[in-house]
Amino acid sequence: MSQSPRSTVSSPPNSALQGRRKAWERSSPPSFSLLRHALPLRQQQQLQRSAAAVQFGGSRRVVIARGGREGKAVMENARQVEAYMDPTATVGGGVEDAYGEDRATEEHLVTPWTFSVASGYSLLRDPHHNKGLAFTEIERDAHYLRGLLPPVVLTQELQEKKLLHNLRKYEVPLQRYMSMMDLQERNERLFYKLLIDNVEELLPVVYTPTVGEACQKYGSIFRRPQGLYISLKEKGKILEVLKNWPEKTIQVIVVTDGERILGLGDLGCQGMGIPVGKLALYTALGGLRPSACLPITIDVGTNNEQLLNDDFYIGLRQKRARGQEYEDLLHEFMCAVKQQYGEKVLIQFEDFANHNAFDLLAKYSKTHLIFKSGEVGTASVVLAGLVAALKLVGGTLADHTYLFLGAGEAGTGIAELIALEMSRQMGTPIENNREKIWLVDSKGLIVSSRMESLQHFKKPWAHDHEPVNNLLDAVKAIKPTVLIGTSGVGKTFTQDVVEAMASFNEKPVILALSNPTTQSECTAEETYTWSKGCAIFASGSPFDPVEYEGKIFVPGQANNAYIFPGFGLGLVISGAIRVHDEMLLAASEALAQQVTQENFDKGLIYPPFKNIRKISAHIAANVAAKVYELGLATRLPRPDNLVKYAESCMYTPAYRNYR
Repeated sequence: MSQSPRSTVSSPPNSALQGRRKAWERSSPPSFSLLRHALPLRQQQQLQRSAAAVQFGGSRRVVIARGGREGKAVMENARQVEAYMDPTATVGGGVEDAYGEDRATEEHLVTPWTFSVASGYSLLRDPHHNKGLAFTEIERDAHYLRGLLPPVVLTQELQEKKLLHNLRKYEVPLQRYMSMMDLQERNERLFYKLLIDNVEELLPVVYTPTVGEACQKYGSIFRRPQGLYISLKEKGKILEVLKNWPEKTIQVIVVTDGERILGLGDLGCQGMGIPVGKLALYTALGGLRPSACLPITIDVGTNNEQLLNDDFYIGLRQKRARGQEYEDLLHEFMCAVKQQYGEKVLIQFEDFANHNAFDLLAKYSKTHLIFKSGEVGTASVVLAGLVAALKLVGGTLADHTYLFLGAGEAGTGIAELIALEMSRQMGTPIENNREKIWLVDSKGLIVSSRMESLQHFKKPWAHDHEPVNNLLDAVKAIKPTVLIGTSGVGKTFTQDVVEAMASFNEKPVILALSNPTTQSECTAEETYTWSKGCAIFASGSPFDPVEYEGKIFVPGQANNAYIFPGFGLGLVISGAIRVHDEMLLAASEALAQQVTQENFDKGLIYPPFKNIRKISAHIAANVAAKVYELGLATRLPRPDNLVKYAESCMYTPAYRNYR
């Protein structure tokens, strides 16, 4: 079915209004805009439907398709507009200075005239509807594109081929990232078509690891805003800020305060690259509409001295707000989001500092549809990998011993979900299951003797044991079958650590999850070499296949992009109003089921990313089923086939035909 371009805003374009006549006719931008805004709203709408504004030479007249009192009122308003404007004012060889810009000094104010018609030059500048050289001959005639484009007409597939060819010429990953962001800003559908069709190649470009470098240099590469920036300056006006966003039907928000971006620390306002990247994946991998996604950065300052002294830094130049000031701003934000977008808008907290992330989740999980990235993304995907790995190492989750390097939000979130799944499988108390899981932080093994000095989220993981000061000694003492790194510190899984794991495990499971690649606890090559090819390895960032003693090992990537797009889709299609732990387990279960025997034969514990849309549909269906089971769904009745329903709800980036 054909589709008309939706409204767009540009300043100042020529406008074309669809009248009753066969051909559209051009209007004078300021005359029509003044005329339109001079009318009451009802007459504005009638005018847009039935009038064509036509300019002849230096004089203007309005051709009204409807007569009567309405026409007289319009003509009267037109006369008032003409009386207000100076039709004789011209500059530069008789070109009328209709906007007053050339006559204004820097002290004078000018009006940024806007229109709500997407055609001509404005259509080419609208990323939601621009098709570039793919506009057909009929569309070029109908939408005043003649002469604005070269005569050739290309298919979307040929455009995609050309772009991929050009991308591959870039040797620097950040250049590829910038090229992809430029494409997203000028042709949205082509951006997602390119990303979906080449997801394994381009996922590391638009997200980890390249997005980490992009955030570090965000001020230098910043070209145009891609989301909402809410700073301390907007305190008391956050609802008004949300209303400034052009899209009104928002289903998913990813928000960060930039304090703990990946393993890179406090990047302040420049953390916006993370919400933008996450939501691009929500659309490409999970099928949510781009217009329903809103990236937000909350800027409360930064403690990064390098950024504060950087001329190109785009955020507030002050130390981070703490305490009540921070809490008040976040509370206003959460209330405003619910007021503006309703009960069912999904809010994902991304890369907040540990203490803030836990506090926000505890405070708002009963009143909002929220989750934090470490809980749903990382924790669920790691659990899915461990469940799949059981087919290679044998036993149940409860039969294994787990040791974590890193006891922050990600580490404790993964540990808790593993313990929860053990309880579901075995019917045992979660407290008993926690005893099989050990954590190491910067001060060593977390044990009972450290209880008084531990942060509250670490206390459940303090077990009876002698103090151990470093990871290697902890590995030798605990003898884990699974070693998981969430420390954000690179090169911490040393050769001694990996060799120790291999000495008492036939197939040690080693997950180096920290991002970006430079912060990974070890590389794939190091793991396979030091374990003599017996380790089952996965990482947070991608690594190339490794050849060891004539055998090719394909490392898995425990990327949270496996989970959160499908998880979000499942919540949206079911109309969920709250997130429950059982939904996370349902997502992990669905992902583990997608790993085939062929994948296991290669040592993989995750399915290939090329099937991610299919994987997301199954995850969404499993999550939605759990939402309905728990009585938290609002979209009723429940569809008979949730997988097919999820697939039918997924956004597709193919070009649409315009009338």
